[in-house]
Amino acid sequence: MTAAELARAYERRELSPVEATRAALDAIEARNPELNAFVLVGEDVAVRAAAESQARWAAGTQRGPADGVPTTVKDLDRTSGWPTLRGSWLVDDPGPWREDSPGVARLREAGAVLLGKTTTPEFGWKGVTDSPRFGITRSPWDPALTPGGSSGGSAAAVAAGMGTWSIGTDGGGSVRVPAAFTGTVGFKPTGDLVPAYPPGGNGPLSHRGPITLSVLDAALLLDVISRPDVRDWAAPPPREGSFAAGIEAGVRGLSIGYSPNLGYGRNDPEVEALVAEAVHVLAGMGARVTEVGPIFDDPVEAFQTMWCAGLARTLRPYGPDDVARVDPAMLEYAEKGRGITAVAYLDAVAVCADLGHRMARFHETYDVLITPTVPTVAFEAGADGPTPERSRVWASWTPYTYPFNMTRQPALSVPCGLTRAGLPAGLQIVGPRHADARVLRVGRAYERHTGWSPVAEAARTRATRTRETTPKTRKGQPT
Repeated sequence: MTAAELARAYERRELSPVEATRAALDAIEARNPELNAFVLVGEDVAVRAAAESQARWAAGTQRGPADGVPTTVKDLDRTSGWPTLRGSWLVDDPGPWREDSPGVARLREAGAVLLGKTTTPEFGWKGVTDSPRFGITRSPWDPALTPGGSSGGSAAAVAAGMGTWSIGTDGGGSVRVPAAFTGTVGFKPTGDLVPAYPPGGNGPLSHRGPITLSVLDAALLLDVISRPDVRDWAAPPPREGSFAAGIEAGVRGLSIGYSPNLGYGRNDPEVEALVAEAVHVLAGMGARVTEVGPIFDDPVEAFQTMWCAGLARTLRPYGPDDVARVDPAMLEYAEKGRGITAVAYLDAVAVCADLGHRMARFHETYDVLITPTVPTVAFEAGADGPTPERSRVWASWTPYTYPFNMTRQPALSVPCGLTRAGLPAGLQIVGPRHADARVLRVGRAYERHTGWSPVAEAARTRATRTRETTPKTRKGQPT
C-alpha cells in the first residue's frame, strides 16, 4: 500500500499503524537476508512509534498523512539513537548519536515510523550499492541484479515492501537511478528545497529526495522533508500549501520537449521504445509533444571534476593507514580530486552556470523535458557498470541524470513499463528550477492514466504464486 492508501485505511479503522509496521518488519525478516537493503533495523523503536501513532489516529489527533507510515532512511543521514556509518570502515565513532538530520527530524515530528537505516556504497560515491563494510545490495526483481545506487538500499526496501517510503540522497542520479531499476518513483527536488545538515560532501551537486511507490506519495513526503531547518543556511523560507495541491490537474495544454538521448547518450532499444510509448501516452492526454535535438554537449568532464574534488574533500580528514580500508575505486577518484586546482573547479562551476542558462531558455518554450532516466535496465549485482568499458566511470552509463544535479533542477523518475525480460525502465521528467509541483503533476498524470505500478503488479504475482504453491506459509518465510 502507498502512504496515501495507508492514511485512508488508518482513518477508516481498516488498518492500524501497528499492523502496517508489523507487516513491514515481517517483510524485512523474510527478504532482507537475500537483498541486504538494511544496515540496521530498529524493531523495538519502530513498534513503539507505531503504537504512539495508533493512539493518535484513534483519538483523532494524527499529525497528517505521514503519521504511522513505515519509513526508512539512507545511512548517510544522521538519525538520533542509531549510528550513521556511511558504508565505510572509516566511521568508527562509538556515539552517542544524538542528532537527526533535518529530513529525519521532520519525519519524527510528522509521526512517521522509522524502521531502520538502508545501505549505501561508501560515502554514497557511485551509481550502484555495495561497500567494503556491508557488501552487495541486490534487487527485489532479481537478486542477481543491482538495484542501482547510491540509494539502492532505500529503493530495494520500498520495492520489496520493507517500508512504504524512504529518504535518499542524489548527487548525480542516486535517487533516480535506483528508482528506475526497481520500478519505484524517485524525485530529486530543486536544489536547496530539502534542507541538509551537515552539507553534502559534493557541495552544490548534493540533493535529498523521496523514493516512494507513487508520485502522490513523493509529493506528500516532500511536504514533510522540505520544511525549513535553521541548520541549513541556504534553505528557502517556509512554503505555503502542499505539493499535492493541483497534482491531479493533468497535462492538457502543457508543452513537452522529448529528447530520447540528449544528443549524446546510447540507449538500449527496449528502454528507448518504452519511454517513447510513455511520451505517446502523454500526447494522447492532451500534452503538446515535440521531439527536440541536442540541447547541450555532454558535461561529464565538468561533473567528474566536481565529483572527484568532493571525494577528495570527504577523505581529507583521514590518514594513509585509514584510507587503505576504502573502496579502491573510490580512492582512485579521490586521488584524482586531490590534483584538481581551484581554477579547474571554478571552470566546472562555470559549465554548470552555462547549462543552467541553456535550460532556462529551453523552458521558455517547453514546460518540461522528458528523457529516459537511465539508458539501460538493471545489470549484475557487484558490477560497477553494465559493461566492463562502462564500469570504471559510473557517469558513463547515467548520462541523463547528472546534468540536472549541475543545474539543480527538479527531476522525477517514474516507472514506464517492463522489458521482455521483465525488468522495469524509468521515464525522467525535468522542469525549471522551483517548478517541482509541475514536474510531479506530469508524473502523476502518466501514473494515474496508465493505472499501473510495476511494484504492485509484482507483489500481486508473488501473492498468487504463494497461494498456488504454498497453502500454509510460516511467518517470516520468504515467498
